[in-house]
Amino acid sequence: MIEIREAVKADYPRVLELIQELAIFEKEPEAVQVTVEELIVNGTGDHPLFKCFVGLYHDKIEGIALCYPRFSTWKGKTIHLEDLIVTQEMRGVGLGKALYNRVMKYAYQEKVRRVEWVVLDWNKNAIEFYKNTGATILEDWHLAQMDEESLCNYVLKNENI
Repeated sequence: MIEIREAVKADYPRVLELIQELAIFEKEPEAVQVTVEELIVNGTGDHPLFKCFVGLYHDKIEGIALCYPRFSTWKGKTIHLEDLIVTQEMRGVGLGKALYNRVMKYAYQEKVRRVEWVVLDWNKNAIEFYKNTGATILEDWHLAQMDEESLCNYVLKNENI
């Protein structure tokens, strides 16, 4: 019924559909800029930038977990779980937990010292799920980002960098 495996090139159109579904769930339907081609180029080959696990329910991809390596100055090798997505219709059947477990097993096999991810403060179900697995929710840290436009503006205004 549930199968978790690494994504292959043919999976990426469906992976992108799930990413778009997540953007709608997170109230940012216009935010997705990545393309299927970018996912394939960056997620496959000899030196992929990320690992994508797909979750199948009755042989249909209904979830994904996308993660990638990072390096912490304090911990060393870590993994960042970018997204854990399960279609709205398939929530509650165990697919999300199976994907989460696969990422944690992968991290353990890679001998990382930490797995980290971001969860929206209003996503109470996800927060409870993560807490119940032993994860710590850091409430005293703020996420900082610089989008493409801000990055461009910053570099152009600071030509000496």
